[in-house]
Amino acid sequence: MAQSGAFKIPSGWEAVIGLEVHAQLKTKSKLFSSAPNGFGAEPNSQTTEVDLGLPGVLPVLNERAVELAVRAALGLGCELQPLSTFARKHYFYPDLPKGYQISQYDEPFARRGAVPIEDESGTRAIGLTRIHMEEDAAKNIHDDAVTGGGVTHVDLNRAGAPLVEIVSEPEIHSPEEAGAYLRSLRQVLRYLEVSDADMEKGQFRCDANVSVRRKGDAKLGTRTELKNLNSFRFVERAIAHEIERQIEVIEGGGKILQQTLHWDDRAGKSSPMRTKEHADDYRYFPDPDLPPLRLEPDWLEAQRKKLPELPQARRARYRESLGLPAYDSQVLTEDRDVAEFFEAAVQLYGQPKTVSNWVMRDVLAAATELGKSLAELPITPTHLVELLRLLDARRLTAGSAREVFAEMAKSGERPEAILRARGLEAVSDASELERFASEVIAANAGQVAKYRAGDAKLLNFFVGQVMKATGGKADPARLREILTRLLA
Repeated sequence: MAQSGAFKIPSGWEAVIGLEVHAQLKTKSKLFSSAPNGFGAEPNSQTTEVDLGLPGVLPVLNERAVELAVRAALGLGCELQPLSTFARKHYFYPDLPKGYQISQYDEPFARRGAVPIEDESGTRAIGLTRIHMEEDAAKNIHDDAVTGGGVTHVDLNRAGAPLVEIVSEPEIHSPEEAGAYLRSLRQVLRYLEVSDADMEKGQFRCDANVSVRRKGDAKLGTRTELKNLNSFRFVERAIAHEIERQIEVIEGGGKILQQTLHWDDRAGKSSPMRTKEHADDYRYFPDPDLPPLRLEPDWLEAQRKKLPELPQARRARYRESLGLPAYDSQVLTEDRDVAEFFEAAVQLYGQPKTVSNWVMRDVLAAATELGKSLAELPITPTHLVELLRLLDARRLTAGSAREVFAEMAKSGERPEAILRARGLEAVSDASELERFASEVIAANAGQVAKYRAGDAKLLNFFVGQVMKATGGKADPARLREILTRLLA
């Protein structure tokens, strides 16, 4: 089994990987019905006659789903098709009440496009084949504990949820590249506010098509499909395992069967689910209940103008216009809320690097410690800037400022109010600092003699003693000046 860490493909071999990602669109209702589109509701409580596939019902396309799907395609640089159609994809499983899935087949709404990835070799783009819309299937829950005989329950809440399927070109050649592609794609979808892409909730799922060939061969090998992978780690481990398995089979004189595989991460191995179907096995034909989808040029242009600045462009701007290091630019743009918090604070305060340090070190640490997203914290860019100005005015020491910030992150109180309530006003008055310094010097005659004899490092001892006497509220810069003068 492939181990954790960087995976190395055996010498003389090349892996060819294509990914199919299903991302659930962030709509209030389903793709073809008015049923709520949500997570965590009571099983089978979010359905209508359309989702149940009852006779005589007609699907109605969700306009908001189209808008979000188009936004995803525009953000990924796709070519939007003025006319696309929906088809019926037939297969018979308990998670599909109608016996077919409404999807797009030979006429999708978007073609081509790319997902940028960054690694040690720099930035490159993984091409896309297509993006199409389709409805999700229900969820099968396999529960052996109910009767001991192996029972499958079906929760229809997910049936009909709106999806985009994003299909990559077979331009990925390692598990690490696959992980980088998925992380970048999920980040773009979140920036566009197309999908929450929460993998634990099944809102961002991946099927990985994997084949191997000897280096130099032009012909692709027989591929297998690893189905419904819902974590980056699972994807990378499953692909690494499948590459090793296929090479072992071929080198042992066997042949790779075109199969759909289930990945068991606990066992670290895959198992066949079924022999892989071909397109004709699904008996696609145009859905007679849905007219073609027409995307008008003026409407498309209006959607294009709504696009936000995407992560890659934002990182470049932070480096080039704000002068931030590459590391800061990467961290600050991982999440759109973080980037916009940072930019709002810079707009109010200036000094991008100072703001960056506080956001990366304190704001993100507070979110992690409290188990919240930045949007859930009760602090605003204005709060942070008020705190920085108190520091600039020497009304707070660096240590006290962090204490104030920690309280801000929990309560949402303004820094000025916290400063006053906790008595954290910095001691910066020269005469008061001189009084504290004189008392410390008088109480430590031995250390004074050593300092004056040349042990300059003892200055830190005196600074520490005064800070202790003032409860950490002495202005460090002014204190050092006063101590240096009194000890001379």
